[in-house]
Amino acid sequence: MLIQIFHNPRCGKSRTCLKILQESGHAFEIIEYMKQTLSPELIQSTLDRLGINAEQLLRKNESIYKENFKDKKHHQNEWIKIMIAQPKLIQRPIIIKGDKAVIGRPIENLIEFLK
Repeated sequence: MLIQIFHNPRCGKSRTCLKILQESGHAFEIIEYMKQTLSPELIQSTLDRLGINAEQLLRKNESIYKENFKDKKHHQNEWIKIMIAQPKLIQRPIIIKGDKAVIGRPIENLIEFLK
């Protein structure tokens, strides 16, 4: 089964997860979500696999969030549109395998997920 990783090469945790995937022997596909525009459908299906809502996927320590979105209420589809416009707000890395997904932070999440 092909694994997908939402990867940001500038992120240390994302690079570590990618290295673990490379060493695991599993077939995988890299989705560089900072370069590739994610579709609303892909984000929603990823949220479903993670078992969380869109707001829970946001990186709330990012300055973009603090300056523009902190304490604001949006519906699920609105948060997804915001993540598409501002992909830096998406938690990373996200690893998808079949109908399950995990955020690879902490790294132990990925290690357990691959078992």
